[in-house]
Amino acid sequence: MRIAVPAETDANEARVAATPETVKKLIGLGADVVVQAGAGTGSGITDADFEKAGAAIAADAAATVAGADVVLAVRRPTSASLAGVTHGAAVLAIMDPYGQHDAVLDLAHANIQAFAMELMPRITRAQVMDVLSSQANLAGYRAVLDAAAEYGRAIPMMMTAAGTVPAAKIFIMGVGVAGLQAIATARRLGGVVTATDVRPATKEQVESLGAKFLAVEDEEFKQAQTAGGYAKEMSKEYQAKQAALTASHIAKQDIVVTTALIPGRPAPKLITADMVASMRPGSVIVDLAVERGGNCELARPGEVVVTDNHVKIVGHLNVAGRLAATASQLYAKNLFAFLETLIDKESKALKIDSEDELVKATRLTADGAIVHPSFAAA
Repeated sequence: MRIAVPAETDANEARVAATPETVKKLIGLGADVVVQAGAGTGSGITDADFEKAGAAIAADAAATVAGADVVLAVRRPTSASLAGVTHGAAVLAIMDPYGQHDAVLDLAHANIQAFAMELMPRITRAQVMDVLSSQANLAGYRAVLDAAAEYGRAIPMMMTAAGTVPAAKIFIMGVGVAGLQAIATARRLGGVVTATDVRPATKEQVESLGAKFLAVEDEEFKQAQTAGGYAKEMSKEYQAKQAALTASHIAKQDIVVTTALIPGRPAPKLITADMVASMRPGSVIVDLAVERGGNCELARPGEVVVTDNHVKIVGHLNVAGRLAATASQLYAKNLFAFLETLIDKESKALKIDSEDELVKATRLTADGAIVHPSFAAA
């Protein structure tokens, strides 16, 4: 069994899908591992590090994937970049399948078994494979650090001989994994933290971290969570009530971090231009949803926008990737944990059980077709 780890081609992607630690474990499963030269450079991993772990180094992407039974990647590869893999090869990556029917269909027509790691079910067995959690955790942490770097004042309260410096007021919008880590980080830095989310279960989580919860707690709010733990899209009426509540709150904040995402839909607009205009000069907004259209009306992907009233709106792309070494370490472990379930321990070959709940949840393509029910008819 040959496992390939090509270098990422996206200019904003510094992560890599394997580390020396996971390479050793893959070899322990009986695999030959091939890594493209320079694949780990952005994460501080040299070719020599991979070679020491037992991997072979290939000069280019074509040589890396040639004859591969498994390809591990961070972002969805193109079917062209996978030319030369074995028939029915498994490709594990963050596939971003929503609205990408043609790209997914291309993988199907190339006889690839594409597995979308972000569709991993949130069950106990799959916790170690949950790439959304591992990467969002780092994004929430980095978002607060990016905000602190752009904010021209100190975060914690400081009592000095020259006077007292008040603590920064920090508002976290969206309390998933990223939001919870943002709350914890903001608290560690000494900020006065408030947070909001449409899911009622998050109130206790917010308060357990020492932050204050802010939400319109009506009947719709009590039903605003799917069985899988994700946020539901709220009605226009609820959104209007929540916007009115948060508008006055945002005007008093020094830093706002937005993390709200709904799977398969554009990011909900939480901060309007008028809300931004109400903020004090020097305030900072970090929009973690900018790649899905943004939670802030004025956010721009890949840019730090400075408004007329001197509010900075930070729209960095791939925020988890801004901590590439740590992000790669966790992501590679997520991949290994899942791939291990797809390998027969006796034959040391790929053996995919179509009835396995993990396979059903994540496999997009097989046997030349899109097989995932959520995308087959897209």
